[in-house]
Amino acid sequence: MENIEKNIENMEKLGILPLRNMVLFPGVMIGITVTRESSKQLVKDAFASNRPIAVCCQKKKETATPKGEDLYLLGTAARVVRLDEQKDHSIQVVIQGEERIELSDVEDNPLSTHVIPRPEVLPPANDYTFVQVVDTLREQAVQVMKQSEGFSIEAAMALRNINSASALVNYLCVNFGFSIADKQQLLAIETIQERANQLLERFQKEVEMLQMRAEIQNKTNQEISKDQREYYLHHQLETIQKELGDTTLQIVQEMQEKAKQKKWNEVTAQLFEDELKKLQRMGSRSPEYAMQQTYLDTLLDLPWNEYTTDNFDLLHARQVLDNDHYGMEKVKERLIEYLAVLGRKNSVKSPILCLYGPPGVGKTSLGKSVAHALGRMYARISLGGLHDEAEIRGHRKTYIGAMPGRIIENMRKCKSSNPVFVLDEIDKVGVDYKGDPTSALLEVLDPEQNNTFHDNYLDTDYDLSKVLFIATANTLDTIPRPLLDRMELIEMTGYLMEEKEAILERHILPKQMSEHGLNQDDIILPKATADYLIMHYTRESGVRSLERQVAALCRKTVTQKALGNNPNIELDEADIRTYLGKPRYTQDMYENNDYVGVVTGLAWTQVGGEILFIESSLSPSKSPTLTLTGNLGDVMKESATIALAYIKAHADELGIPQKSIQSQSAHIHVPEGAIPKDGPSAGITMTTALVSAFTKRKVRPRIAMTGEMTLRGKVLPIGGVKEKILAAKRAGITDLILCEDNRKDVEEIPDKYLNGLTFHYVQDIHQVIDYAII
Repeated sequence: MENIEKNIENMEKLGILPLRNMVLFPGVMIGITVTRESSKQLVKDAFASNRPIAVCCQKKKETATPKGEDLYLLGTAARVVRLDEQKDHSIQVVIQGEERIELSDVEDNPLSTHVIPRPEVLPPANDYTFVQVVDTLREQAVQVMKQSEGFSIEAAMALRNINSASALVNYLCVNFGFSIADKQQLLAIETIQERANQLLERFQKEVEMLQMRAEIQNKTNQEISKDQREYYLHHQLETIQKELGDTTLQIVQEMQEKAKQKKWNEVTAQLFEDELKKLQRMGSRSPEYAMQQTYLDTLLDLPWNEYTTDNFDLLHARQVLDNDHYGMEKVKERLIEYLAVLGRKNSVKSPILCLYGPPGVGKTSLGKSVAHALGRMYARISLGGLHDEAEIRGHRKTYIGAMPGRIIENMRKCKSSNPVFVLDEIDKVGVDYKGDPTSALLEVLDPEQNNTFHDNYLDTDYDLSKVLFIATANTLDTIPRPLLDRMELIEMTGYLMEEKEAILERHILPKQMSEHGLNQDDIILPKATADYLIMHYTRESGVRSLERQVAALCRKTVTQKALGNNPNIELDEADIRTYLGKPRYTQDMYENNDYVGVVTGLAWTQVGGEILFIESSLSPSKSPTLTLTGNLGDVMKESATIALAYIKAHADELGIPQKSIQSQSAHIHVPEGAIPKDGPSAGITMTTALVSAFTKRKVRPRIAMTGEMTLRGKVLPIGGVKEKILAAKRAGITDLILCEDNRKDVEEIPDKYLNGLTFHYVQDIHQVIDYAII
């Protein structure tokens, strides 16, 4: 192969004419319009002096004043063949490409460069393969032109009249609709033969695409006859709608007006604009139209950065909480602290509170009171039995029937971004093949992450950092540890007898009388009657069952009045039995202890504290054993084993003959065997009962005890102190034995609950025995 004759000297300096969307090839003549002042002066000088210029394409056609870095470095040297100045001061120029060049040392003002010739390599004159490729190119180019819009016979004839093979190849590169990048790639090919091969591949793809398009169009033409009637009917319907007023246009305008009022960020605003444009492009008959409209309505309905004003009056907040709920001092104190800090700083991350405790103690209803106290909106979702992660994060909007998660949906209903949000029964969330909802809740309940909560339906971040989340649970055992770490745990124990009396008087009775149409004086419950009702007809931590019993009393009273009877206004125990039937529960009371081996203990249950009788007896045996009865759990059985082991090891100190221990089997029984019992707090009680049995000495009357004991005889602290103390007081106990470490728990209990009780604090089992056994 031979190079084309060299016309440009190496490193010759030429002015640069930048083209916006065209690539010039050697041997090709093109006409362009020149409007830039610098370019007009360049072509005038080149035309006058018959000097070549460097023609290069811009990388971006939008660049108004290109510099060297904005140009492709591979171009074509050309001469100005004709120049015509127009009335609008532009210049029509015809230029002829002469030789490939590479730009070197480009200068920006004026735009000029030194050039390195990169001549094309022609194939040999007798290369038959190249001739066949060029002929094929010519025919395919004509075929493409015929199937393209704007085809002219003159263009096809001009194509057939090009005799030079290299000129034909370069002409096709310039005049067919390839991208600028494709044209630059073709220009970079040094040999004309390789350029022709590359061009042929592109034409073959174009021909295939045109054939496929023609086949699709033919099929469409065949089907249009079937749908023509329906099409024209729809077209007429659209025309009628336009005459009556285009509802789609009206909907879009209404959405745009609403969007102007939203306080969303730039990202969300841009998302809304993009989605609104999609709606405008859709036809109202499109299946996706309603889905898109619903999505946009959801974006518009959400309260983006819209907040209610918090009420920072601490006295008002305390009054609201006290009026709505009796007790709950720790929870009230924590909420007052939060409100105080928020009022002082006016910006604080909302805490994630988790109220846990037995059912019916008011965990859920507390959320409404908090919202009322703060002046915020209130939202609540029940997580019990929830097992689909999409319930929290929502479905992707591309799915049929997609909707946002329940978090975002409740924010939409609240019309505020800082409500009090109760997540009820968080300990009862399930997991299955649809995902793990607790994992989705990690982002919701993390103060460091929930300012960018991502709902799948919204497909954008939403700020939940100002929401006051209050979770409720009956137990912490089923809550995953990572979720627990994100929450501030506040325990809510069961109500005491005294607290239930106050709740009955202040809340339950007035509420139920109002709901049943009774006046304030229609029912009076004296304290003795209220105590009888609570002790003998309910056994619970909360007050739900109590409220149901009071509702039954109200129904009975209304019925009696409707029948014309005059029911008693001030109810007594007999009236309670008449209305509600026989008592369902009995209250354990202390009885005079005239037996050795019997000790009164204290136990905590979910319905409050109870007294517990520990009975022990001895029987002659050649092989002494320890028998335990009363439906005891493993921990309680271990306490009995430790008690007997300690007595055997310290028999002399306790005044018990070894012969007595080695010849008798011990039996420990805890009455009410149908009720499961477990826990370590009966350790000192069981030890005292066995010592009493072995020494045949009675236990001091009206005394109860609770505490765990180690194998060394050390007494350890226990929980549920408040409930156990009040159970002892109700049962008629006057003296209590507790671990020294439990002294601080007793000091937190109001004095009114401790009147009539004497506490004895111990550290060792010997102190217990010395005081308890007489």
